[in-house]
Amino acid sequence: MTDTPRTLAEELRTRTDSGLVGLLRARPDLLNPVPGDVTQLATRAGTRASVVRAVERLDRFALQTAEALAVAPDPCPYGALAGLMGGDAGDASVAAELPGAVAALRAQALVWGPDDRLRLVRTARELLTPSATHPSPTGLGPTVAEAMAGMSPGRLQEILAAAGLSTTHDPVTAVAALTGLFSDRARMAALLDTAPAESVAVLDKLLWGPPYGGVTDRPAPHLQWLLDRGLLIAAGGRNVVLPREAALHLRAGRAHHTPEPLPPALAPVTERDSHLVDNAAASGAFTSLATIEELLKEWDLGGPPVLRAGGLSVRDLKRTAAALDTTEQLAAFWLELAYGAGLIASDGEADEQYAATPAAEEWLQLPDHERWGTLAAAWLSATRTAGLVGTADPKGRALAALGPNLDRSAAPEVRRRTLALLATLPPGASVPPAAVLSRLRWERPLRGAAAAREAGGPEAAPLESDLRSRLAQWTLDEAELLGLTGRGALATHARALLDVGPSAAPAERAAATARATGLLAPLLPEPLDHVLLQADLTAVAPGPLRRPLAEALGVLADVESKGGATVYRFTPASVRRALDAGRSAAELQEFLTAHSRTPVPQPLAYLIDDMARKHGQLRIGAAAAYVRCDDDALLSEILADRRAAGLRLRRLAPTVLAAVTSPDQLLDGLRSMGYAPAAESATGDVLIARSDTYRTAPRTAPTPVPEGPPAPDATLLEAAVRAIRAGDLAATAERKPLHAPAPTPGALPRTTSAETLATMQAAVLTSSALWIGYVNADGAASQRVIAPVRVEGGFVTAYDHTSDEVRTYPLHRITGVAELADDAV
Repeated sequence: MTDTPRTLAEELRTRTDSGLVGLLRARPDLLNPVPGDVTQLATRAGTRASVVRAVERLDRFALQTAEALAVAPDPCPYGALAGLMGGDAGDASVAAELPGAVAALRAQALVWGPDDRLRLVRTARELLTPSATHPSPTGLGPTVAEAMAGMSPGRLQEILAAAGLSTTHDPVTAVAALTGLFSDRARMAALLDTAPAESVAVLDKLLWGPPYGGVTDRPAPHLQWLLDRGLLIAAGGRNVVLPREAALHLRAGRAHHTPEPLPPALAPVTERDSHLVDNAAASGAFTSLATIEELLKEWDLGGPPVLRAGGLSVRDLKRTAAALDTTEQLAAFWLELAYGAGLIASDGEADEQYAATPAAEEWLQLPDHERWGTLAAAWLSATRTAGLVGTADPKGRALAALGPNLDRSAAPEVRRRTLALLATLPPGASVPPAAVLSRLRWERPLRGAAAAREAGGPEAAPLESDLRSRLAQWTLDEAELLGLTGRGALATHARALLDVGPSAAPAERAAATARATGLLAPLLPEPLDHVLLQADLTAVAPGPLRRPLAEALGVLADVESKGGATVYRFTPASVRRALDAGRSAAELQEFLTAHSRTPVPQPLAYLIDDMARKHGQLRIGAAAAYVRCDDDALLSEILADRRAAGLRLRRLAPTVLAAVTSPDQLLDGLRSMGYAPAAESATGDVLIARSDTYRTAPRTAPTPVPEGPPAPDATLLEAAVRAIRAGDLAATAERKPLHAPAPTPGALPRTTSAETLATMQAAVLTSSALWIGYVNADGAASQRVIAPVRVEGGFVTAYDHTSDEVRTYPLHRITGVAELADDAV
């Protein structure tokens, strides 16, 4: 092997183990499966899918460096690359950051070779080289040689003559002469000094791209001047193109209009008291808990049906938003949050509907800070994206809340990175969202296009071309709702949640969540055990109520308004609801007295007593339905009421009316007329209306859709490098032939059983290494380098350099054996 590597595989062989570990960590897709040797690793690193994935993870300056290499000669000296990035005048910041960008590209095996011969891997060059169908962000066009391919020799000589060059005898030297002219700053400047002003204006329009334009069959004189000298070259039809070398001269050597070696600053910074930020975030956290509780209460008896295609209908989403007193988009977020935490799911029945899960019952019993930890951890790792609800998929269909096609595998990484950027600011500090979005776009300029392909192929790109920025904006909004941020700044408890990465062990993530909830717990308000009753038939809860009190008060009164304090209103319907639930007037009076810091107002006491007196006077049972009452005058009053015409009542006896409608319809009809009937059983007993909660069967939370292979841990990386090194040794080690010529590279050695046994026994005596071909029980063939230790009973025990362990091999599965050269191991 020469000092200068001739291929990517040769350069990878010269890398240290830590260098290979860095490559595999940056590009984990190369590990699936573990390459057998360095040649396989290099081949896999050059495949289109792997290169595309690696290029999409480059920051803007590294990507600009790769784009410059794609338009540079191959190989490209470092000095030429620096000229393309900084221009003829140079740029101090570019010069300072360029070595790091080249090192990053080289570490990911996108660039290889020494500094005087830098090479972009072939697949990356194909992806980034500009063409008519695939323009480059550089705005450059094809080279002179590429643009003039297929041009007639006569036309080439005419261009040379018009440009003031000597004619040549063949097209190759003609193209080389014109390329040399355009690349020579002094001669090119002299040529342009003779150009008409209109011609220079045309070049200025094409300068930064796109480099293509159109001309008529009879070009204007200033355009003909450019065509005659090769400054515009015909590109098929009536199209012309500005050649790359000419454009670089006009740009003073720069490949990009604006190189961006440094990330945009997170500014301007607004500083606030960190305690105010934490309190604001805690308020958001508590509101999120109350909203999820309200959602579970709303769906306590069973939620809306599941659409045939999956998800929630628009009508049901509107109803849920009205019940939660929020917008439809925010209702979709709360639904997806509860779904991601495993608190709601579809029941899987024939008439499928959504409902709370058994996990919701357990969640409701947890302390507030632990309940928040469950929601925050689920949100941070979820790939389902509520912000997409209501938008159209690639086929034009609206995406439904809780429906399919809402997973975006980039969402967890964007959420963590967005919050991590806020974590770099001092406690209590915030920056405008535009600054965060600008930084994220610099860090991953190509990820929007990747997310669009994930959403539905190339045709989805126009719909979701900047999905990463949208995900970041949604992250900022949702973090505020969830209580991770307050007034735009990251809260202290959220910083603790980010202490571990997404690839950390579950125990480490649980510990980080526990630390975060521990910091949040003192900031959450303590639940109260009392309310303030007022004379206007309202009760004010000055803070969150304990669950038993809140549930009982929710039956007895209606929530009128929410906020820092919740206002409940007592109405005849709400009191009747409590009586229907089996509570007596005395029990209701006792309950209010026990939980009110103020005396029970006389109007409220009268309302309860009056409703209790009326409650049950009318009894409704099943005939189809009947009404009975000891007061026949009251029944006569009902019969005379025009509003009762739809119930089709008739008198069966002085104290009994019959109806055609069902008992439920009759109950609702009489209640709408202002009466307080009670349902009774077949035996005449009053039926108590107690709601039985409906729960799904045990359900697991939805599994996030991973973005590519999981990040490998240190143990896997070290084992993979050992396996690659050992496989490379087996594939490239020099062998000594026995009686036959050495096998061709990659082929298994072939020897007779007697030769195999004799060679094994000799290797045990000399402690030498051997190269063997081995076929396992599944029929898979492999090459191995082993050092035999013992041969007996038809087996050989040896140290296997490939797997780095001592193993035993059946001799009949060894296809052949060859000695290694003395310096091979």
